[in-house]
Amino acid sequence: MRGSISLAALAALTAACATVPAAGDPAVEVFAVAETEPVRTADLDAADDPAIWRNAADPAQSLIVATDKKAGLYVYGLDGKTRSFTAHPALNNVDLVDMGADGVIVFASDRSDLAAAGIMLYGLDTATARLIELGRVASGPGEGYGICGTRRGDALIVYTAPKSGRIGEWQITLGPRLAARELRTMQVSSQPEGCAVDHRDGTLYIGEEAGGIWRFRTGQMTGEVVAKVDGRALVADLEGLALVPEGETGGWLYASSQGDNAYMRYALPGMTPAGRFRIARGTIGSVEETDGIEAMRGDFGPAFPGGLFIAQDGVNDGKPQNFKLVPLGAIEAALVR
Repeated sequence: MRGSISLAALAALTAACATVPAAGDPAVEVFAVAETEPVRTADLDAADDPAIWRNAADPAQSLIVATDKKAGLYVYGLDGKTRSFTAHPALNNVDLVDMGADGVIVFASDRSDLAAAGIMLYGLDTATARLIELGRVASGPGEGYGICGTRRGDALIVYTAPKSGRIGEWQITLGPRLAARELRTMQVSSQPEGCAVDHRDGTLYIGEEAGGIWRFRTGQMTGEVVAKVDGRALVADLEGLALVPEGETGGWLYASSQGDNAYMRYALPGMTPAGRFRIARGTIGSVEETDGIEAMRGDFGPAFPGGLFIAQDGVNDGKPQNFKLVPLGAIEAALVR
């Protein structure tokens, strides 16, 4: 029909445009050594956010839980193969916490009701790589979006970052009577998504997409912007956050600078800029338009001896989106050159 364009042509055109980034500061190149199978949704915006469970007894058998926000949750092995899939529409971001006797708890932001956010909770059977649904708890007004969590004593603490910018801290009661109690409410100026919590002291970092990275100290209602979206270090949209602790107060906070297909690293505790990188094309394709990221130091087997960095790939050479896996040690080595 005159004036029309096929869906395939439109997808190809969009993907081509997406690889032309805005101009941020220079970034060194690193390369993925593995990638997950694509998500099942053949949509231009489906895969979103990963979380990592490290198998201390057999690191190469560690697992990745990741969202297809149109379809549900995947559990992948480090070889990228799908170990299980749990159907549930409209789960956007995901995180997990090892709760000891209560097992590994996976929680995801539920945006199926755009006026009333929720948290979907699952148990991760680490032996079979399957998720066991525990239930849903309400998490305040608005559309569910970002999420992260930690363990505080015997309590599961979950932080929610809906599109309204109303950040909630929730204590989750596990067991037959699943419940959530809000402990603290915070606010950022506009739409957030990225969320990371320092397990050592409970410091919370929230990524405001057009504004910057906010830091909320433990128990504080008011936060501070510790890194601004400036078109250089961080190019809007600011998306995923990942925190890698080191020692009592040190380590790194990584951020997805989606606007120029790069990632920014900050040194903790002072949020000192500590280098930029991008995932370039090598034996595995490059990464563009990243939403969620995750990173963890430690042994993950022969392919990832110093740690693991995972990035959602928003383009994936025209195929459905997926997640790329990069050795964390390779990133750290590239940024000290």
